[in-house]
Amino acid sequence: MEATGGAAGEQLTLAGLPEPVLGGRGRSAARRRTPEGLEPAASLPVARLCIDLPPAHLDRVFEYLVPEQLSAAAVPGTRVKVRFGRQDVDGYVLARTPDAEHDGALQPLRRVVSAEPVLSDAVARLARAVADRYAGTLADVLRLAIPPRHARVESEPAPPGGPATGLPSGPETPSPVHGRLSGEAWLPYRGGPAFLQHLAAGSAPRAVWTALPGPVGARWPDAVAQAVQACLVSGRGALVVVPDARDVAQVCEALDRAEVPACTPDAPGGYVRLAAEDGAAPRYRAFLAALRGRARVVVGTRAAAFAPVADLGLVVCWDDGDDLHAEPRAPYPHVREVVRLRAELEDAAVLLAAHARSVESQALVETGWAREVSADRAVLRARTPRVRALTSVELAREGAAASARLPGEAWRAIREHLAHGPVLVQVPRAGYVPAVACGRCRALARCTACHGPLSLTSADGVPQCGWCGRLATEWRCAECGAGALRSVRVGSERTAEELGRAFPGVPVRSSGARSATGVLASVPATPALVVATTGAEPVCDAGYAAGVLLDAAVASASTSLRGAEDALRRWLAAAALVRPSTDGGVVLLVGDGAPRPTQALVRWDPAGLAARELAERHELALPPSVRVVAVTGGREAVRAVLARLELPPGADVLGPVPVDEGSGVVRSGVASGRGRAAAAPAQGSFEPEVRALVRAPVAAGDALVRTVAASVAVRSARREGGTVRVQVDPSEML
Repeated sequence: MEATGGAAGEQLTLAGLPEPVLGGRGRSAARRRTPEGLEPAASLPVARLCIDLPPAHLDRVFEYLVPEQLSAAAVPGTRVKVRFGRQDVDGYVLARTPDAEHDGALQPLRRVVSAEPVLSDAVARLARAVADRYAGTLADVLRLAIPPRHARVESEPAPPGGPATGLPSGPETPSPVHGRLSGEAWLPYRGGPAFLQHLAAGSAPRAVWTALPGPVGARWPDAVAQAVQACLVSGRGALVVVPDARDVAQVCEALDRAEVPACTPDAPGGYVRLAAEDGAAPRYRAFLAALRGRARVVVGTRAAAFAPVADLGLVVCWDDGDDLHAEPRAPYPHVREVVRLRAELEDAAVLLAAHARSVESQALVETGWAREVSADRAVLRARTPRVRALTSVELAREGAAASARLPGEAWRAIREHLAHGPVLVQVPRAGYVPAVACGRCRALARCTACHGPLSLTSADGVPQCGWCGRLATEWRCAECGAGALRSVRVGSERTAEELGRAFPGVPVRSSGARSATGVLASVPATPALVVATTGAEPVCDAGYAAGVLLDAAVASASTSLRGAEDALRRWLAAAALVRPSTDGGVVLLVGDGAPRPTQALVRWDPAGLAARELAERHELALPPSVRVVAVTGGREAVRAVLARLELPPGADVLGPVPVDEGSGVVRSGVASGRGRAAAAPAQGSFEPEVRALVRAPVAAGDALVRTVAASVAVRSARREGGTVRVQVDPSEML
């Protein structure tokens, strides 16, 4: 049949049939896939979205049509509402494109929640990299990266001095540094001045820094502030991530001393705090200041690792071995790895710093990814206090008194140094008496209802269960029938009470989360006894005259893979607050601690301990010398996930085995007490969870993570029963 009236090359149609959709995906194709009566955007009518839905099989980009009335507001990075199935869900616009990859009809955007583009391109790429690194989803990572919206803060008028979108980034932004570049805090370290010079020149050095104690102006916050100052001189922004709000305050004070002011509406270009403790409105206001380019420096806690700093030049992670840097929510990223990925994506400098050194940081040094910045032994001896370990061998001459919790030599050292200033006493346990036992047979006292451990909250208090909270008013030992109790572990409150009686007339200050006064930020330089739990030691500007680290055996008795590393890190954090030996400062470690961390503390050699731990990990094929994925859940669910894995060469599977008691489930297969509460929701029964470890060489780590993520996605799509939790490179394996 011959065509009439048609242009050359045009496909003919029969009357009554719709026109065929041509291969091109231009605006006309988008119009034909549009719901009737909806006008698509004249420019870039297709939006590529990340939808905030948890199932793993939905971790992909979805395409939606942009109506013309939403085109101006639906820019990349904005929050939107879309229809997915039978529900309205949140999402982020990742990009706008002229063509769609989907051949069917596109659903339109329902509305733009906010015209503020809260998701920058750099943060979106980082979030995708973190999700791939930890076998997670982009939506889960974005929940960690972007704080909840605060509409009142968004509606605040734009500050003077720049448009609503902020000042231009890069060298054109006014530098907040008004004084000369200072680097005195880095002079005692090998490679320290060179690190600052590279920063000021616009380079991207990578360093692992072992910080030393020192006076005000030479401590770690001052050195971090000077590194930030050098980065600002090069016209770039900086990001500092610390474990808690107290560290945030110290860094901010150091930035003020370095003449890097706080960012205000009238004075942009300085620093902002980004911490959840500040509240929703201040946190979101600081986030917007960084997003709009008004703040060049961000100082914050864990989630600040994703802060949208414009033209990022330096990322600092202080104390990367602290547990607070490990995200407890899926996909469980660690700040150290987020910082490392971000530095590679944005070509920024990295500074991993601490008084101690983690095994992971040591691995980065030994592989050449980062350079070591540390001080010579002569400088170390001049800057650190004298450390003595009062072990049972050291105190053997005292006879039976050597077994006392506070032996005579420690008591005499406290009395002597109280004349020169405050004395710090670190206690690894909080509370009064956190664990008690039978006074006759020494069996651990447990609750008769749930078998949880009993504890005392005061000297005349009634024993109370630590799991169910029930009072044991008429407790009797199940082994021998005796009713007397004795302390097994002594907490900080009981320690403060005993020291108050031993040193009458001396003020005793307690610092801890459970203390009546809470966690103290600082104490004056007047004579006093400061009793603090680990991690809650207040700062004394003049330095403590002495430090006593009690219960070394308890602090280092963990069976954790990083037990020795954690013990040394906590001891060094307290010892770094004591005056140097040239000013009479002394640190006493009381108790028979584990030999390795004890010797490393006496020598003040965290790098040596990290190197030995890493060498053993290589021999035993343990992280970070290998990549490990832990799969935890019901036995059948875990087996189904493992059965679908396509393991890379050199990979193997360990387990599955029942989860240990430390997770709330006993190995015998019968859960009781708190273990039942933990296991029952997961399985619908009292069957305990199991865990399998999938291990692969570092070179095959990415392939291992991909196959685990694919298996979890299949499980999600099939809606398989049970629960499964996947954790890449878990901090705990034993």
